[in-house]
Amino acid sequence: MKINILRAILIFLLIILFIRIFNFSSQDGETSGNLSREVTETITKNIKAIQRLEKSKKEIVLDKIEHIVRKTAHFTLYTMVGILMMSLMTTYDIKPKKKIGISLAVGVLYAISDEVHQVFVPDRTPMIQDVFIDSFGTIFGICITIFVIRCYRTIRNCVN
Repeated sequence: MKINILRAILIFLLIILFIRIFNFSSQDGETSGNLSREVTETITKNIKAIQRLEKSKKEIVLDKIEHIVRKTAHFTLYTMVGILMMSLMTTYDIKPKKKIGISLAVGVLYAISDEVHQVFVPDRTPMIQDVFIDSFGTIFGICITIFVIRCYRTIRNCVN
């Protein structure tokens, strides 16, 4: 019974995350760009070296940081996909390689569908680079989950 509740929670969280990713991708280019710029400005507002730059140089620096912010957001969201998928897979009695394979497949397929979705959104462009970043995020999330589970099992075995 407890395992079914855990599975339901993980599936619910995955659905919420997939909806959030879909909503981000549904933003037109201007809205998405404004959000990224707002986050970038928030991050850099207390960095005096950036704030002291003349306007044109500051814009160049902010554009470069904004690119990093956007790619970090991709990686982070899909790291969460990897964590949630691998956590869900560990609730099933299947071979470890299959758990990893299913988790990775879901992350990669959703990343591909996310980029295809952007074809239909004004001023957005699908990028294969983003699929790779998303896939590496998924792999990282899977690795984090495997590490945490192994640590938990090691500690549990030492205590017992």
